[in-house]
Amino acid sequence: MNKVFFNKEVRVGIMAVVAIFILYFGLNFLKGLDIFSSTSVYYAQYNNLDGLVVSSPVFVKGFKVGQVDDIHYDFSKETSFIIKISVDHSIQIPKGGKIELFDNGLMGGKAIQLVFDPISPSQELYASGDTVASQIGGGLMAELSGDLMPKIQSISTQADSLLRSVRLLIEKKEISNSLSSIEKTTSELALTSTQLKKMMNSDMPRILSDVNVITGDMKNLTGNLKKIDFAATFASIDYTIKNLNLVSEKMNKSEGSLGLLINDKSLYNNLNNTVANADKLVIDLKQNPKRYVHFSVFSPKQ
Repeated sequence: MNKVFFNKEVRVGIMAVVAIFILYFGLNFLKGLDIFSSTSVYYAQYNNLDGLVVSSPVFVKGFKVGQVDDIHYDFSKETSFIIKISVDHSIQIPKGGKIELFDNGLMGGKAIQLVFDPISPSQELYASGDTVASQIGGGLMAELSGDLMPKIQSISTQADSLLRSVRLLIEKKEISNSLSSIEKTTSELALTSTQLKKMMNSDMPRILSDVNVITGDMKNLTGNLKKIDFAATFASIDYTIKNLNLVSEKMNKSEGSLGLLINDKSLYNNLNNTVANADKLVIDLKQNPKRYVHFSVFSPKQ
């Protein structure tokens, strides 16, 4: 009996049921549904879904409370789409609340959010299975478009104007000449740097050698200067200056021959007269030599 009940066909059937249950549970788990908790169902109508799909999330103030379960469409009607959402049974939508289709992120994904004011005790609520009023929200992209697009357009205009100004500036002949001058200056600086490097490598050792020689000579000169007795030298110079002062005083006081010669006017006049007479004598001797010298070979001297 047990062998008949647990035969191969029964085991395959049990495994199939378990596999179906696991598949159903796994799919709902991946969709974000908890099959062990109760949910409330609401409907909304739209003319255009803009990419909303089944399993899209449902939010209340940014917190996920459910998902889109199903989408029905009838293109013969003006409101072509009817969506079915399931939310946690604790979420209650008051009359006046709305189901809003909005942009979920920068990539253009669509999602649903429940928009309503805080529920008051006397406020009437939607029941599970009711159709709730719908609306389409601007979402993040609409806000960015409304706030940032004018600024972006202004910045784009300014950037375009700046680029045109830069282009006109670059195309000017003065800029081209300046760039050519800068390039020429750079080439000259490179050549100068090469020459300076060559000089440093070839001439600097010789210059340093000469400097070392000069330094050595200065050192020898300094050593020789240290050996000089400057005190004795200055004493000798001082003694010589005193003697010169003494000679000068004697000359001024008419002491000695040189002093008399300088200060005695009569001696000067006598010397002057003597020189004048000697000059006259020499002149007369040249003019009348016979008067002073007479030679005779044959006759006696007169």
